[in-house]
Amino acid sequence: MVKTNPGWFFEDYTLGQVINHAVPRTVGPGERALYHALYPARHALYSSDQFARASGLPQSPLDDLAAFHVVFGKTVPDVSLNAVANLGYAEGRWLKPVYPGDTLRSTSEVIGLKQNSNGKTGVVWVRTRGLNQNDEAVISFVRWVMVRKRDVDAPAPETLVPDLKPALDAADLTIPDGLDFSDYDLTLAGEPHRMADYEIGEQIDHVDGVTIEEAEHMMATRLWQNTAKVHFDATNREDGKRLIYGGHIISMARTLSFNGLANAQMIAGLNGGAHANPCFAGDTVRAWSEVLDKAQTVAPGVGAIRLRLVATRGGAPFVLKGEDGKYLPHVLLDLDYWALMPV
Repeated sequence: MVKTNPGWFFEDYTLGQVINHAVPRTVGPGERALYHALYPARHALYSSDQFARASGLPQSPLDDLAAFHVVFGKTVPDVSLNAVANLGYAEGRWLKPVYPGDTLRSTSEVIGLKQNSNGKTGVVWVRTRGLNQNDEAVISFVRWVMVRKRDVDAPAPETLVPDLKPALDAADLTIPDGLDFSDYDLTLAGEPHRMADYEIGEQIDHVDGVTIEEAEHMMATRLWQNTAKVHFDATNREDGKRLIYGGHIISMARTLSFNGLANAQMIAGLNGGAHANPCFAGDTVRAWSEVLDKAQTVAPGVGAIRLRLVATRGGAPFVLKGEDGKYLPHVLLDLDYWALMPV
């Protein structure tokens, strides 16, 4: 009897299938320390208990993307171990802050399947939820992955491409209980710019860059217990390179965006995202943002700002696609998200 796990292949999935992922993970203060060591993360709400309490929270939560990575990582052995590529995200919602001491687990439902025309791969859509020790949902998101088939002659499953929202409305966002930016300290936060200071259509070059190192991206991927072979095993790709985990680029770009968006404190929604081109060790990541929308929320002093965050490996900022409509080769990430900011 084979004891090892070869991962799931395209023909192993069925519509409506629910997958309860191993292994529950209790997060502690060390999680934040490692996250801030891997990325130059400086958003005040995730750095200071005192700042968080002044904003109405009981203490500083785990960084929103760190919580995302923990929940995402648990899905990899069952969803993307045999993936060719992680294709996109939609309908991502941060539903409850994650605090040190919380225990997270993940569950996914298969909501879409479509075999590719080559017959060798197919696309799987899953809706994943991260739950805490009280079975409360802390995060929910949809992602779709291109997965290899074990047997190219296996019959194609029933095709269903899910109807997903192109973007969340501000009303779809969940504001953490008690969050209050009425007495928000702009000096401690690092920049004077409130939501009223940003205009829809405004573009921001975040200026700074970080060169990606092999050891750091592999440490990050291990931290999230992400077992995808392409991130660790150099023999898994014909070019002999380890592919940088896309979440590593998301966190790096979000961290770089502090310079110009220091007060975009909490990510509340993920409208969509594309890993436009692969990233490898030695690439220097830079970032720019565009303001897509703004909205009020019911929380005192708290606004919602919709942002496009683009990570590149050089090239001119604010240039995304060519005349053919395809991403330019220097574009690594195109992410559309909502953040919470003082009005």
